[in-house]
Amino acid sequence: MNIGIFTDTYYPQVSGVSTSIMILKKELEKLGHCVYIFTSSDSKADLTQEKGFVFRFTSFSALIVPERRLAISGFIKATQLAQRLQLDVIHTQTEFSMGLIGKHVAKKCNIPLIHTYHTMYEDYLHYIANGWIITPKLVEKLTCRFCKQAHTIIAPSEKVSNKLRTYGVQNQIEIVPTGIDFSVFQTSADQVEKQRHLRKQIGLKLDDIVILSIGRLAEEKNIDTVIKAMPEVKKNHREAKLVIVGDGPSRSKLERLTRILHIEDTVFFVGEKEWKDIPAYYHLGDVFVSASTSETQGLTYIEAMASEIPVIAKKDSSITPLIETQVTGFLFNEDDQLAQAIIKTLDARQNWTSVVDRAKLRIHSLSAEQFGKHIEAIYLNSRNQELSPAQPLLRKTINGMTAIHSLTKLKGKWLRRESRHHD
Repeated sequence: MNIGIFTDTYYPQVSGVSTSIMILKKELEKLGHCVYIFTSSDSKADLTQEKGFVFRFTSFSALIVPERRLAISGFIKATQLAQRLQLDVIHTQTEFSMGLIGKHVAKKCNIPLIHTYHTMYEDYLHYIANGWIITPKLVEKLTCRFCKQAHTIIAPSEKVSNKLRTYGVQNQIEIVPTGIDFSVFQTSADQVEKQRHLRKQIGLKLDDIVILSIGRLAEEKNIDTVIKAMPEVKKNHREAKLVIVGDGPSRSKLERLTRILHIEDTVFFVGEKEWKDIPAYYHLGDVFVSASTSETQGLTYIEAMASEIPVIAKKDSSITPLIETQVTGFLFNEDDQLAQAIIKTLDARQNWTSVVDRAKLRIHSLSAEQFGKHIEAIYLNSRNQELSPAQPLLRKTINGMTAIHSLTKLKGKWLRRESRHHD
């Protein structure tokens, strides 16, 4: 199939959505499909390397998320490209500019539309007039309007699926978590040397305990709660250090907080890193910590679990299938409980091996390969239903993820149909 993915964020931008799309593109190409990315312009993009497969549209900085960009125009250009590339499926990954362009192209060219709902927008309304202009009710209305045209909505977790149902979205919803390439996070022979180099580069001692946070530095990520926990943690573990990987609008505010708490020598801001360097930082950490409840899936938790470090997270429905306290990780309920959760976890180091082992088993089904096959099945089904509306859809739930049993049959029918078409 020729697949068009429409997104406002893509490499070299660093985000969960960007990572998910890169993984999906790679896996679909392994399955023999051609994947084209339609996205916003980015001054850091390597246009030479992208040529022919990534199409960028003139854009400006977004108000709601300043480091992201929104396309100014491109409806005609995208439609012409879709016709030239003979797209079979359009997969939108945003409700904003490129998503609207993708919807237009799908309707204009009569191409099946699949949409992934990545973001819990109610957690971001404070960016615009503190939630007075765009209200939760308006989010519901706009979400339903956007999703109406889609053949299938992909939700990365049951939390997102449930939220869409409360909004009134009536479309077919498939829960398909983003998978990861486990091999990237495996401990290799040169990891010890890499960790030693990183420790020296950051300013850490060899015996420092590294509490790791990876993600966008923004209000909804609740990173200030992690920083506020550190003075109490230090009283019990003087060698504990917090390493924060990422950047965002709250960075200066968070750095100021460390000065107010007099823990500048305890908290290290290392900035945003390219995705290829992220596994090394996971291996640097002794424990991974997050106090966010704005996640739709918790991809960083999965990456930490794959890297064999214990996860300490605030209880949230997005990670219920992943983390059970003292089984596959450690949970806390309220922000003021985080310090004690970290202290208790560090005190129970003897239990880490069993927790880490169970965590790896828990995420076993979340492989990149499985992710690609699930999405491929949804694409094939959308094409099959378009050509044969009465075709029944057989589903079976495996480890909380929806698989389509007729995948091989549908793929065979599609390939035969394409062969006749080209003949």
